[in-house]
Amino acid sequence: MKNLPIILAFCGLTFNLSVLNYYHASIPFFWSQAPNTLTSENISVEFNIRPVDYTKTIDMTGTKIAYAQKISADLFKAVEQNNLIVAGKSEDQLNQEVVQLAHEKFGVEAHWHKKIVRTGVNTMSIYTDNPPNQIIKADDILFLDFGIIVDGYEADYARTYVLGNDARKLKLKNDVEKAWYEIQHWYRKQTSVKASDLFALTRKKASEYGWTSAGVIAGHIVGKYPHEQPADPKSWELDVHPDNPNDILLRDANGNKRHWILEIHFVDKANNIGGYFEQLL
Repeated sequence: MKNLPIILAFCGLTFNLSVLNYYHASIPFFWSQAPNTLTSENISVEFNIRPVDYTKTIDMTGTKIAYAQKISADLFKAVEQNNLIVAGKSEDQLNQEVVQLAHEKFGVEAHWHKKIVRTGVNTMSIYTDNPPNQIIKADDILFLDFGIIVDGYEADYARTYVLGNDARKLKLKNDVEKAWYEIQHWYRKQTSVKASDLFALTRKKASEYGWTSAGVIAGHIVGKYPHEQPADPKSWELDVHPDNPNDILLRDANGNKRHWILEIHFVDKANNIGGYFEQLL
C-alpha cells in the first residue's frame, strides 16, 4: 500500500491530498512501463483553471418575458376553467373578475397597459378606442387583451372567444390565429425584417382570409417595465407601423436583443365583428 501526496494548483493556491490504499495493479500504465519500481516520491498534478470573469453580465430579459407570457397563458386558461366568460355578464364585470383571478391565483399586482374585454360590436374597436360597456350575449364573439407584469417584466396577450356555434364567428376566431402563426413561421426564417414590411404582411393575410385588418400598428416591443421608449414620443421606431422602415431584428442601444409583440386584428365590417390575437413574436 502506498500513500502518494498529490499537489493540486487551483487559482494560485496549493492543496496536498493523500491517496490511500494505492495498489500497483490500479494503474496498468505505470505497472507495464516500470514494474516494481514505484516509490513514495511525490507526484505533482497541476490544473490550470481560468478564473471566471464576473464583470460580464448575461441578459435574462428574454427568459423573463417568456415566463411572463407563460403566466398570461395560464391566466387565460384559468379564465376558461372557471367559466368566467358567460352570457349576461358585462365587459366591465368580466374585466374585474380577470384582474381578481390574476391577483389571487398568480400574484399579479400590476398591468402595464389598459385592461381590455370587448364583445359584440366592440370587437371592431382598436386599442385607442374606449367604446361603451356592452353585455355579453349568448352567441357573441369577444376578446380579452391583458398586459400583466410578472417579476418586473411585461407580457402582452390576447385571445378571441366565441359563445355558440355561429360558423362565421368561429371562422374569424380561427383565421386570425392561423394567420398569426403563419407570419411567425415566416418571421423566424428572416435575417432582416423591416417593421413596415411586417405591418404590410398582416394586411395581406387579412385579405387572403377574406377579412379587413384593423389597428394603427401590428405590434410593438416589450421588456423590463417600463420598456424602452423612443427619444421622440411621436416616433414609430419601436412599433410595427407602416412608417417604420427600421429592421426590428436590430439590437437596442445597449446591444441587447429587442422582444417584439405581434398583434393581429381582423374585422368583418358587414357584420360588425372582429377577432384579435396577440403574443410574443
